[in-house]
Amino acid sequence: MLSFMNSASSPYRVIAVCTGNICRSPMAELMLAAALEREGLDDLVAVDSAGTTGYEAGRPIDPRAARRLAATQLLSEQHIAREWEPDWFHSRDLILALDIDHYAWLSEAAPNQESLEKIRMFRSFDPSVAGLDLLDQGIEDPWYGGHADFDAVWHQIHAALPGIVDHIKSAVLRSAELQRQNR
Repeated sequence: MLSFMNSASSPYRVIAVCTGNICRSPMAELMLAAALEREGLDDLVAVDSAGTTGYEAGRPIDPRAARRLAATQLLSEQHIAREWEPDWFHSRDLILALDIDHYAWLSEAAPNQESLEKIRMFRSFDPSVAGLDLLDQGIEDPWYGGHADFDAVWHQIHAALPGIVDHIKSAVLRSAELQRQNR
């Protein structure tokens, strides 16, 4: 269906952002990448993640997050936490904030209106919470909790994936159509 895209075109770039990049955002990154692969979009979309702080930079994913991902055959041992870089406002097409604090931080740091329009709450794509206030769309940090908290995060991310995949698919198709028209 998407085979008419120019193979030389750059991929659609998505980044998930949380605080330290060891729990929520790497879970979101890996789960979204797997969902896109199942849809056959993995060659057209690049997914990564970062933290709003450098507190955990250079560290691996939290073992509890890794364990929860491994339960669904998602391997995370390659993940290394990193801090958000301002240039990513320009190079990412969709910036997914995992909680209201990340959304506010990204919104304040956005250099222009175009960058601001790329920022969305991750769960704004979950139909069960999409109409709620942004304060109610967040995914709480499981770091202070136990395995049940990581399960809750997994379920919240999972519920938003179909909406995010549909959004990305539409954006990729629009981009491909524009490229085709400009030839």
